[in-house]
Parts: sequence; C-alpha cells; structure tokens
Amino acid sequence: MGVGITVEQLNAYYGHTQALFDVNITVLANRATALIGPSGCGKSTFIRCLNRMHETIPGARVEGTVRIGDLSVYNGTSATQLRRRVGMVFQKPNPFPTMSIYDNVAAGLKLNGVRNRKKLDEVVQTSLHSSALWDEVKDSLHKQSGASLSGGQQQRLCIARALAVQPEVLLMDEPCSALDPISTGKIEELIFQLKEQYTIVIVTHNMQQAARVAEFTGFFLLGKMIEFDKTEKIFTNPSDKRTEDYVTGRFG
Repeated sequence: MGVGITVEQLNAYYGHTQALFDVNITVLANRATALIGPSGCGKSTFIRCLNRMHETIPGARVEGTVRIGDLSVYNGTSATQLRRRVGMVFQKPNPFPTMSIYDNVAAGLKLNGVRNRKKLDEVVQTSLHSSALWDEVKDSLHKQSGASLSGGQQQRLCIARALAVQPEVLLMDEPCSALDPISTGKIEELIFQLKEQYTIVIVTHNMQQAARVAEFTGFFLLGKMIEFDKTEKIFTNPSDKRTEDYVTGRFG
C-alpha cells in the first residue's frame, strides 16, 4: 500500500516574493488527488515542495511541515533519500536523449548502486509493463534511444523511469499538456491502474481530466488553497464562491 501526505502551514518563497501561503492538506494513500487553478496560482510550486525541487532554485525557500508517510521532508531527510520515495513526472517529457530505452528506465537504479544485470532486466520490464509501454518497445530496448519515441511514448517512458526506483508517491506536473488526445487517454488510464500501488498527485489545467482521474481535488488561487474536497463536490457543489466561479468558467 502507498503512503499518505500531510502538509501543514506550508509557505514557499522565491527570494522576497511569497508564492504559497499557509497551505494545509492531507492527501490519502492510494488515491489520485488533482490540483487545479489558473496559471501562476502556486500549483506547480506546491508539488515541487513535496519532493524538495523548489529549493533547487536560487533564493527559494520553504517554511512549514511536509510528511510523506513517516518521513519528515524538511527535517533531517536528505533530498536523495526523499526522491527515492517520491517520483516526479514533468509537463514536458524529458528522457535522457543519448541513452537507450533500457538505460533510461535503469538510470535511477544504477545511480543507487544496482549493478546486477538480472535485477536490472526485471525492474526495466516490470516498470515498462506498469507504464503500458512494454509491448510497444520490447524489441528495441537497446537499439532505440528514449528521444526517438513519440511524445506520448516518451512521457510513459518517464513514468517507467520514475517507477523503477519503486517510489511510494508519484507527482505529475501537467503530464498530458503536451500530448495528443489518444496519448492523454493512455496516461489517464495508467493513473487509474497506478493508484492501486501509489499515491498520486497530479497538477492539471484540464478540469475534465481532474474530474475523470482524481477522487480528491484542491483548488489553488493566488498561492492559497481555497478549497480541498472530494472531486465530485468540488465540481458540483463547491463550498467557496471562488471555486464555483473557476470551475464554471467565470474566471481563469
């Protein structure tokens, strides 16, 4: 089973500019949670705080508490240790261009010191199966580079790469925004399957996508979490007028 995420009084800054204000949220294990809101409202900053990518930007800092299962993200946990447990898939597929499909998937394992060829073979195959890519690439694992795949395949390759290190949480920052409708459908189908094993947090601009894939949805506006509830309630009977205005298209 996956682990849940607890966030308390999270504030994030870029230099002197505050990007997140007192965000509190509990993400349940083995569920998909969507984050929606207009551009620049803090969704991506929030998701980057969950695996400490925010702090890689010069001058950026975070205050507050983030727990992933029993792990305190900002108190005594190294970023490397954390990222073994929290996988990340970005908006634009980013396979390593000079590496084969096989080496792309195995990269994280090798970085963590795994050299056993049988173990690597097993994990690569399992991860590609989990990302619904195995049947499409199994005959060209070593012959084809990750960058030679189509956009949708590249994104699924990046998901396989994230899954290979066996994380407990999978963060997805607008994973379908650069994809065609068929590839988007495959990724959404994948999210349904993956949440049986992983806790998933997905940032999306596509409200229909949030409604399709997520059990819970959080609405961000101007760096604040305005409302967080079951997805059905957010879209049919939100508690806050600002949420209602956004999901009905009155602004944003």
